[in-house]
Amino acid sequence: MPAFVVVGRKVCTDGNFSLNDLTGSTGRLDVLLRCVNSAFMLSNDIRRDIDLYLVLMGEPDPPRTLRLCGSELKYLNPDERSTGALVKNALMKKPDEGWTMSTPGIYVAKMGLPGVLAELQGRRLVYLKEEGAPISDVVLSQNDIFVLGGKEDLSPEDEKTVSAWPVTLKISLGPKSLHADHCITVALNALDRL
Repeated sequence: MPAFVVVGRKVCTDGNFSLNDLTGSTGRLDVLLRCVNSAFMLSNDIRRDIDLYLVLMGEPDPPRTLRLCGSELKYLNPDERSTGALVKNALMKKPDEGWTMSTPGIYVAKMGLPGVLAELQGRRLVYLKEEGAPISDVVLSQNDIFVLGGKEDLSPEDEKTVSAWPVTLKISLGPKSLHADHCITVALNALDRL
């Protein structure tokens, strides 16, 4: 099954935020919440065949990663506020080692991009980047790992991590700059057509 890894370089790493201010006080958590919606929401259903990793690198305790497993997800609704509440609950957990379940299908761990990718070894990495090869020139696989930035591009350190991956494709989804959540929608549409 495909996996999406979205890096939020400034997104807060604890649950100490107001659901009434998901754009300002959270380092743009709202962008990642839209990614959750794009990754899982279908008309009258949710996708069960993907995993989504949200790598949070903001203050006060980076890194922190949320893993959403489509095959296990419950309580996910299409609005940002209720998804924000699920994320808030997950970030209130203080994991020691490995993954800690917050609610069914949502896990949290104290790890960054290198740790996430270490768990996904043996698969091809597709880095979604504006300067990449056109998606029309690439044959995607249902087993690919898609990596992209949230509001900002990946940091230079994260780019090195991605470049060091054994098999990495850098692809562009089109001639225009897209929001992260739209990138997920376009990539999933391409996978659905396989």
